Amino acid sequence: MRYYAVEGMQFKDIIGQEDAKRSLCVSAREGRIPHARLLYGQPGTGKLQLAIAYAQYLACPNRTESDSCGQCPSCLQYGKLQHPDLHFAFPIYKEKPGRESVCDDFIGKFREIVLDRGYFSQNDWYAAIGAETKQGVIYEAESSEILRKLSLKPFTADGFKTMIIWLPEKMNTACANKLLKILEEPPQKTLFLLVSEEPEMLLSTILSRTQQMKIPGLPEQTIAENLMERDDEMDVREARSIAHIANGSWLRALQAVEENAENSALLQQFINLFRCAWRVGVRRDYAALRELREWSTEMASTGREHQKNFLQYMQQQLRENYLRNLHCEEINYQTVGEAAFSDKFAPFVNERNIEELMRQADLAQRQIEQNGNARIIFFDLCQQIIVLVKK
Repeated sequence: MRYYAVEGMQFKDIIGQEDAKRSLCVSAREGRIPHARLLYGQPGTGKLQLAIAYAQYLACPNRTESDSCGQCPSCLQYGKLQHPDLHFAFPIYKEKPGRESVCDDFIGKFREIVLDRGYFSQNDWYAAIGAETKQGVIYEAESSEILRKLSLKPFTADGFKTMIIWLPEKMNTACANKLLKILEEPPQKTLFLLVSEEPEMLLSTILSRTQQMKIPGLPEQTIAENLMERDDEMDVREARSIAHIANGSWLRALQAVEENAENSALLQQFINLFRCAWRVGVRRDYAALRELREWSTEMASTGREHQKNFLQYMQQQLRENYLRNLHCEEINYQTVGEAAFSDKFAPFVNERNIEELMRQADLAQRQIEQNGNARIIFFDLCQQIIVLVKK
């Protein structure tokens, strides 16, 4: 994926979230610094970046009203995520059976993904450490590491030892219970910053010992402006379309940018399928039946992953066209190209056929996953669509 990484760890480098930045700076300047904060919200809104920028702000001896200086020795160390008073915990996996791994085993990878990508998902992180098929966990052994690190004297006499826990909801029960004890009696001059996507999964006793701050989704205008700022070739209409699809998440916007190239091919296959089916079913143009047979053969040659991707994409577009037909623009998420086709196609996806269209697409996907004959599956799907588009 092509990422638009943040350029540093200061507040000024984080997209939007002006209210959150202002609140964090004011509390720091006024000396209202709780020993544990919980920043929570949907993925891709800048929670982790805010936590790091806040920790850097507290450590900076030359901070202004709104940001750290970015140039002092402390800020330079924070810029590399290597300040001696900055520590991280995050979900990992056991590298070797019988030995509980700790986050320091993966700290190099974590620094790398934060600095290189800026915004990233759980799946991105698991891919980076080779754990795509494993469940990320913060193990019991990590609680002992947290206590050990925070028991050390701060590097600077008037500074904080900061522990940033990314996705604390991934702590196993033993780790969560031990963390609770640390939060109840925290070591002197320590700061916990918990960055969560599912705070409801945390122990209620942990929640009660944190000052909670919800990080909202980014406004569409903010996302669109930042997309155009980072890509000179992106026009306003495309940027606004992607911003709407992103639904408040900068990460989702980046994913949409990357998916556009692949989705353009899927969209063309979707258009070819339904145009030919309409020609056969509505206009009685039986020459299009031959084109559908060719379309099925072509789809059969693309490989299982592409076939499954297409059927998932087909179900998504059927949903979007149905919502468009119902004039539900506020929950209709399509690119400019998809919307252009839907202007005329949407009326053919209605309450009389939407359920059966979705059922047939889902059935085809399950048959493909069961290694059925792809050419037969797709041609059968074509015949079902010919009947359904007439309703």
